[in-house]
Amino acid sequence: MSKKHLENAPITASQLTDEFMRLKKGSVSRRHFLGVTGLGLATAVLARFPGAQNAAAYAAGDLGTQMSIATWPNYHDPKTFENFQAATGVAVEVNVFGSNEEMLAKIQAGASGWSLFVPTNYTISTYQKLGLIEELDLSMIPNFSQESENPRFTDQGKIDGKTYALPKNWGTTGFSVNTSKIKTPMTSWKDFFEIAQTEADGRAMVHDYQLTTIGSALVALGYDFNSIKADELAKAEELLIQVKPHLFAINSDYQPSMRSTDAWMTMCWTNDGAQLNRDMPEIAYILGKDGGEIWTDYYAIPKDAPNKAAGYALLNYLMDPANAVKEHIANGAPTTDSRVIALLPAEVTGNKIVYPDEAALTPLEFGAAVTLTDPGRAELMARFKSA
Repeated sequence: MSKKHLENAPITASQLTDEFMRLKKGSVSRRHFLGVTGLGLATAVLARFPGAQNAAAYAAGDLGTQMSIATWPNYHDPKTFENFQAATGVAVEVNVFGSNEEMLAKIQAGASGWSLFVPTNYTISTYQKLGLIEELDLSMIPNFSQESENPRFTDQGKIDGKTYALPKNWGTTGFSVNTSKIKTPMTSWKDFFEIAQTEADGRAMVHDYQLTTIGSALVALGYDFNSIKADELAKAEELLIQVKPHLFAINSDYQPSMRSTDAWMTMCWTNDGAQLNRDMPEIAYILGKDGGEIWTDYYAIPKDAPNKAAGYALLNYLMDPANAVKEHIANGAPTTDSRVIALLPAEVTGNKIVYPDEAALTPLEFGAAVTLTDPGRAELMARFKSA
């Protein structure tokens, strides 16, 4: 029998099932599927199989075979990207950054290669103003539900009624302390900077990130976390220069040093605090009673994304509560989506590191947009690091 005749032969039910599963896994393209089964038959199949339309939209032929995401250290369940690749055929390259300034500089330089990235709330307006991110087409993200989101953590993704970013999760910036090494009780950023120079001498870490490092120093001195006042920044610089000789490192990826006990204390984000405490209960996570940061991280798509289709597909995948709940359990940061909260186990929702009482959140501030591009803060951080 000729090859042409074989191609035109009726497909069996077993072959149809095999081809459909290959399509769903992303191992063949939609074009291949339609070619093998015939357009009319494919349409009937897609109508009969729940979720098949999504599988077709995710087919490797439509999305390519790879994409890149820019995100933060220790921030995702690796299986999320493995499962996404299994479902779509698209491999996800993960680029890790330690500050929003690094992300902004990379994307401003052009050709970042990212099709999705994870900026923090206070940066969205700057990205939009500079024309670096696109307004999201919510019809491409059917798994997102505005009704189930907490406006407290979603509002900064919208500008002039248009949506430019969707929330990944929220959290706080506090500090983690190995209580088996440091015995002095600590409750404030004032305590943090004092202990860094005494009991934790040579064992403390601060972020390689001006917002939190400068902001926390300002709070320790009684100033506003977001201050850009020259005299207050000068005082913060004095404190940071004073503490620098006592530090173990300036690094936003601090988990390895805390786990090895090379470091005993570090500035810390919620998700890292939860992960460290889960695996080493002696490492406590503390929110400063004198203030500090509350934040929301978002997903956004760069205007020059090389694979926007895959970026949208991954974003939609991440907005599915069944996938998001796995991310949150692995990551440790609190979710903004009530659908996901309903799926989380009680030991997560009852964890005060992840979901602190409202009273603990009251002194905290969201980062202000002006801090991202303020030259005074940037220059201060550069002097601190080079001192």
